[in-house]
Amino acid sequence: MKIKNTIENFGLLTKLFHWLIAIAIIGLIWLGWYMVDLTYYDKWYNKSLSWHKSLGMLVLAAAFLKIGWQLYSPIPDTTTQLKSWERIGANVMHKLLLALMFLIPITGYIISTSNGKVVDTFGWFDVPALISKNTELRDWAIELHYYMAYGIAVMLIGHIGAALKHQFINKDGALSKMIWR
Repeated sequence: MKIKNTIENFGLLTKLFHWLIAIAIIGLIWLGWYMVDLTYYDKWYNKSLSWHKSLGMLVLAAAFLKIGWQLYSPIPDTTTQLKSWERIGANVMHKLLLALMFLIPITGYIISTSNGKVVDTFGWFDVPALISKNTELRDWAIELHYYMAYGIAVMLIGHIGAALKHQFINKDGALSKMIWR
């Protein structure tokens, strides 16, 4: 398997970015839903919050690397056999998912640093606070983070559904192009 993308196929690094980011985002969604039911005094409250922040920072870093990789090794056009409305839908879906890979962690960063504290990322490094204490900005970021997280969850269900439809109903091999072969 080639590391770079070809005209017809995704390369190893593209597949790696896809699956690592997908698993991390699904984990973040689950962790976010889990955390909202915890009280401050629950033994898992601080640990799950720390993991959520750390994983979010890693997704943001991976999204930047993914964009850089796509500029270096452009993704193949896998939409040639799609109907025009499917092509447009796939294009919009991928662009929105990519945008949310940046926007959700950025709003999480704003929430976490709006009190002037750094984001400790798994104890490996700190992401510095670039803004001073701002409760109004924090409240705005919390609301955006919440709605965008639900939005990406719905989009992931649609993305997975479309991949399964194309693989098993249309039998055009869309899903098999993103698995390890």
